[in-house]
Amino acid sequence: MSLVRRAVVEDTQEVLRLRQVMIDSVNPGASTEWQAASLPALRTRLADPDGSFAAFVVDHPERPDALAALVVGTLEYRIGGPGRPGGLLGYVFSVATDPDTRRRGYARACMDELLEWFRERGAGHVMLTASPDAEPLYASMGFTRDTTPSMRLYL
Repeated sequence: MSLVRRAVVEDTQEVLRLRQVMIDSVNPGASTEWQAASLPALRTRLADPDGSFAAFVVDHPERPDALAALVVGTLEYRIGGPGRPGGLLGYVFSVATDPDTRRRGYARACMDELLEWFRERGAGHVMLTASPDAEPLYASMGFTRDTTPSMRLYL
């Protein structure tokens, strides 16, 4: 039996806690004020198992009601193109492991479940942004560096 399960509404606070763990790993001391505003939308997404959002988690082995690991992804439609004629792609974000449960394979197990979820829905490929510490994990799973330049505009 797999340690990984799909996150549910009752996991909302822990999902936000682990997201903050991930944020703090790249931006130490980042604000947590965003969490209260995020709660309603996250609860709605977690309550919809048939939607385009999925979170997979591992329960913490020593702390009841806590999570050890988290992987979140969305399924997106974009007009098809070479290698993705159906237009569906997966996007992975918020990969995090509680600091006291690292190096146990939890993030990899969650990623495997999310990748299978993407495959079952017909995603042509999967994208993510990797921190230097996480890049070896993703490379070992077959991810490669993307040559397409990325830009961002905050609205």
